[in-house]
Amino acid sequence: MTASLSGQERVDCNPGITKNGYVPQPTDHVISRSAYHDRLYGFWLGQCIANWTGLVTEMDKIGNVGEVQTGAFYTRADWGQPDQPSIWGEGVPSDLSPTIDFVFRGEDEVWGADDDTDIEYMYQRLLALYDTSFLTPEMIRDGWLRHIRSEEENYLWVSNQRALELMQEGLLPPATGDPANNEHYAMIDAQLTTEIFGLFAPGRPVVARRMAEVPIQTVARGDAAHISEFYVTMYSLAATAPAEQSMRQRISAMAEAARRVLPDSTYSARMYDFVREQYLSGQPWEATRDSIYERYQVRQEDGYDITAQNLYCNGCFAAGINFAASLVSLFYGEGDLKETIKIGALAGWDSDNPTATWGGMLGFMLGREGVEQAFGRTFSDRFNIHRTRQNFEGDGIDTFDRMAAEGVRIIDRVVVDELGGGVDCARGVWYIPPGA
Repeated sequence: MTASLSGQERVDCNPGITKNGYVPQPTDHVISRSAYHDRLYGFWLGQCIANWTGLVTEMDKIGNVGEVQTGAFYTRADWGQPDQPSIWGEGVPSDLSPTIDFVFRGEDEVWGADDDTDIEYMYQRLLALYDTSFLTPEMIRDGWLRHIRSEEENYLWVSNQRALELMQEGLLPPATGDPANNEHYAMIDAQLTTEIFGLFAPGRPVVARRMAEVPIQTVARGDAAHISEFYVTMYSLAATAPAEQSMRQRISAMAEAARRVLPDSTYSARMYDFVREQYLSGQPWEATRDSIYERYQVRQEDGYDITAQNLYCNGCFAAGINFAASLVSLFYGEGDLKETIKIGALAGWDSDNPTATWGGMLGFMLGREGVEQAFGRTFSDRFNIHRTRQNFEGDGIDTFDRMAAEGVRIIDRVVVDELGGGVDCARGVWYIPPGA
C-alpha cells in the first residue's frame, strides 16, 4: 500500500471506467470528487473514533433478564465516570479508558481495525481489486478465506463466525446466511459490515441496496437483513442530503425515507416507530432506552421474542435490540457527532456497533475537517487492518487518504455503469441523475 496521496492523485479517474459521452442534465446531482474524497476520509475517521469509544462500554449494561445481570443502565451522568466491567470482563473495567470517555489516536499513533471496520475495508478492497460494482459469491468467499484468520482469535462472532465455518466447508454465500444453515442469522453482524455500500451509490439507495444484497445475505436474513438495508439507505441518502438544511433536519428526513425499507409487519419497523414516537414526545433518551428494554426484552412485544429463545446474555448480540438502541442515539443526537457518540456509548448492549455506524455516517457528512473541528484537534490518519485481518499489502498499515481515494475510484465505475451518470475527469465531478 502507498503512503498518503497528493491532491492531484486523489482525484485521478478510475482508468477502467467506460467513456459514455454523458450529457449533463439540469436535474443531475453534481458532486465534486475531491470533496467526496474528504467526506470518505471523514467516514473512516469518524467511524474509528466512535468504534473505539463505544468499545469502552461494550456489553457493560444489558439488563437483568436471565443469568447475566448487569444492574441499572448508564445515564448521561455516567459520562466521564469510571467504566464498569463488561459481562465478560471478569470484574475488570475496560483497558481502553479508565473512564467512560472518547478514545483517540494522536498523529504519531495508529488506529486499529475492529469488527466494525475491517470487513467493510475488505469489501472495498475486493471491489477495487476486481474493478466491479457487485461482489459475486465466489469473490466474497475467496476474500473471507484469504483475509480472515481461522484458528486463533479472528474477531468474528455469532453469524459471521458461522458463515466463515460454512465457507470453509464449501458453502457459498448467500447460503451461508440462510437460516437453514446459519442459526445465528438474526444477530447483529451484517449491520457492521455493509453500511459502506451506501456511500458507493450517492443518493441512489436502491442501487446501494442491490450492491449490498449478497454481502448482507452472506450472514443475515429477515429483520437482521432489513435493518442492514436501513443503514445502507441512510448512508446513500447522506451523500445528497440538502446542505442548506440543519443536520437535525437532514437526519430526520433521511431516517423517515429509510423507514420505508422496513416492512410494516416486521419488528424492526415497529421498533423504529416506537423509538421515533418516544423521541418526538419529548421523553429523555434514558427513559426511551429504558422503555425499549422493558418493551422488547422483558415483555417481548411487537413480535420480538429473543428472550424466549434463552440465548446467552439474553440475545445481547441480536440485530433487533441493538437497532432500537442505535435509533436512540440517532434521534437524540440530532446530527451532533459528539452527542451521538456519547449517547450511543451509554445506551447499552453492543454499544460499539451503533456508535461506529452513526459515527461513520456523521463523519462522512462532516468530512475530515468537520470531524477535527468537532473535537478541536487532529488525529492519526493511519489504520492497521492487520490488527484483526491478514494478507493485505504493506504489513497491513494503510491511510485514510488512500482508502478514501480507492472509494472515489470505485464510485467512478458505479456512476457510469449503475447510476446512468457521467464522470468529468477534467472538472473533477460526477453527474448523477435523480432516481431511487
